[in-house]
Amino acid sequence: MAYESRLGSTAEVASFIGGIGLTGKIRSMSESATTKMSSKGQVVIPEPIRKRLGLEPGVEFVVLGEGDTIVLKPISVPSMREFDEIIASARKAARRAGMKRSDVAAAIEAVRSR
Repeated sequence: MAYESRLGSTAEVASFIGGIGLTGKIRSMSESATTKMSSKGQVVIPEPIRKRLGLEPGVEFVVLGEGDTIVLKPISVPSMREFDEIIASARKAARRAGMKRSDVAAAIEAVRSR
């Protein structure tokens, strides 16, 4: 690809994406385009990419940066299934750490009383 020397190899980008936990969540990075950053730090996502990803005005992103690579990940509300998986994982980690409900309640009270 003509841009590969400027953007880094596909393997480098894939390694970065895997390192930040997005492996398996990105369908394909076969479509690429160039854009410029304005003096205000604004970047326009090209229309074909916005359309393909279903990005609407006002969508919020998490911005991840490492070395010379930037990843914009749309923030989305998890589905109920994903939410249940997140809760189950958190409960499992809490049990492994020996936490009790009373520990969680105490931590919440401590933060609220600040």
